[in-house]
Amino acid sequence: MCGINGIIRFDSNPCESQRMLNHLQRMNNALSHRGPDDQDVWCHEHHMVGLGQTRLSILDLSSAGHQPMPDLLNGNMISYNGEIFNYRRLNDYYLKDEKFESGTDTETILKLYRKMGLEMVGKLNGMFAFCLWDEDKSELIIARDKSGKKPLYFTQQAGHFAFSSELKALFELPFVKKELDNTVLYDFLTYNLVPPPNTMFKGVSKFKPGYYMRIGLKGIIEYKPYFDLKKIQLDFENENDLADLVFNKFDESVRDRMISDVPVGAFLSGGVDSSAVVALMRKNTQQSIKTFTIGFEGQPNYDEVAYAGKVSKLFNTDHHVKTVKPQDLIDFLPTIVDIYDEPQADTTSIPIYFISQLAAEEGIKVVLNGDGADELFAGYSNYKRNLKLFPYFSLLSGIPNPLLKALYGIAAPLNNGHPAFDMLARLKEGQEFFWPGARSIKESDKKRKLDRGFLDSISLHSSYNYVESLLDDYSSFLGKTTRTKVRDLVEWMSFSGFKHADIERFLYRSDRLGMAHSIESRSPFLNIDMVELGLSVPSEYKIKNGEAKYILKKAFERILPNEVLYRKKMGFVLPIREWGADTITGTIEDGLDSFISNYGIFEKEILKKEIQEFKNGNKNLTNTVWTTYFLMKWFNKWL
Repeated sequence: MCGINGIIRFDSNPCESQRMLNHLQRMNNALSHRGPDDQDVWCHEHHMVGLGQTRLSILDLSSAGHQPMPDLLNGNMISYNGEIFNYRRLNDYYLKDEKFESGTDTETILKLYRKMGLEMVGKLNGMFAFCLWDEDKSELIIARDKSGKKPLYFTQQAGHFAFSSELKALFELPFVKKELDNTVLYDFLTYNLVPPPNTMFKGVSKFKPGYYMRIGLKGIIEYKPYFDLKKIQLDFENENDLADLVFNKFDESVRDRMISDVPVGAFLSGGVDSSAVVALMRKNTQQSIKTFTIGFEGQPNYDEVAYAGKVSKLFNTDHHVKTVKPQDLIDFLPTIVDIYDEPQADTTSIPIYFISQLAAEEGIKVVLNGDGADELFAGYSNYKRNLKLFPYFSLLSGIPNPLLKALYGIAAPLNNGHPAFDMLARLKEGQEFFWPGARSIKESDKKRKLDRGFLDSISLHSSYNYVESLLDDYSSFLGKTTRTKVRDLVEWMSFSGFKHADIERFLYRSDRLGMAHSIESRSPFLNIDMVELGLSVPSEYKIKNGEAKYILKKAFERILPNEVLYRKKMGFVLPIREWGADTITGTIEDGLDSFISNYGIFEKEILKKEIQEFKNGNKNLTNTVWTTYFLMKWFNKWL
């Protein structure tokens, strides 16, 4: 795990090398938390291109792993972030005759590229983002892993192309503008995160998972996918066969993710997913395994410490527990926007910060987690609730549109958040029933809650555009050439959950909050082979007899007791309302007037009313209040 960055100039007048090196060094300094073990910058002799890297040493801890790393045979140079879990197998199969100067996967990428060019990217199984300078072609080659585990941002401005692992490093460059994109902000207010490939800033983009890009001395040459996620035909005769397929693939995924030259630990909640990770870690090693859990002082409804302790004892781990106190949360709240240069208003991510802090205190650099299982295998309670409502949505979809609009007009004044109203609102617009992650301000509420000037600035933009882009990806996954309507709701929720929640929420938060403590997080469920398998499991095996994640639990019956497999799901959350409400509302009230006058996003009186209702005990407004607090802090920091 590292931080990478780079710049290429498009004009014909090279800048002096020192200026390029200064730009790269400032970017490196902004990423020092991602790589505290080593860092360096490289500038091409003609000063048109430069690379930087900050290193967290995981494989080959010696100076032989120093980056940017050259290929001495052809002058190519690479800056790389991540881990290639099959790099040893690639070495044995494709590079048997090569002499290696290090034990790193970085060197594997360099040699594979020299041997087979861009074809090599599709053979990499892991989590990565890299930039490779091809000396012969005078091109930069940039690629990101298939699951989108490692972050990468890029921009082309003022005669430059620049990229980095985090936005904050790009902002160190004098030619990169920070101009707010109101349409993206509008979408953020629906999804509590920034839908890809946008960022909150005009002209700055997220690099797409499973894509590569070629950049020459005059601009971007090519930007295209090297991998397309496809539904696969699973070969099984019965439920037990399917459970075996799932178990064996996950066992392989965990085993691969234990490759490291430093100790590997695990986050352990005591739930199904993290417990399965720990069980298979123990199956694959006799060495000590450190596991980590956090609890919350005086908050038993949020605390899974006892369950985690039982799992730790069952698999003989070196277990560590951190009890988070109210003051810990209050002290942390203002600092979250220092970490989140791309906004994500999700309070459930905050515990990752504290558990990463605990792992770092115990000397661990690499941890495994259970992220992804709930999306791939339909583990959430709202999946079951949606499945019950979907037939009514399908029934209502047969009503002629004029009648739907009339019904909506009658219901609109009575809107109280009832699912039936949401169904009518979406049906009359020809939209799908399920929008992944649309947990914040509903489209039907935006005209009431948002400032008129702000709404005028985004014109006719709709946050449903993002759902349509996911539907296009879903149709491609199914092998369709045109956008298809959703027939299998569980399949759609799983697919869009992976694309939305797993990539944009969970992987983002584990990267940022882990790297704040120089911790590399690995997610065995999000190995791309595991993803394809999970998304291809028939829906009737995901939710069966009212049991969510049915086939996954059947697969894990051989390694976990029923007490773990079939206890009620708690979720990894924290008592934000119980501990932070006064701090959050006080901050909002103190800064609301200036926030409204400076940015003009919300209708002030409506927002004031909702904050007061929250203070009076309306828990349904927790998300609205937190989003407002987060935006105020984020705007002050980054704009």
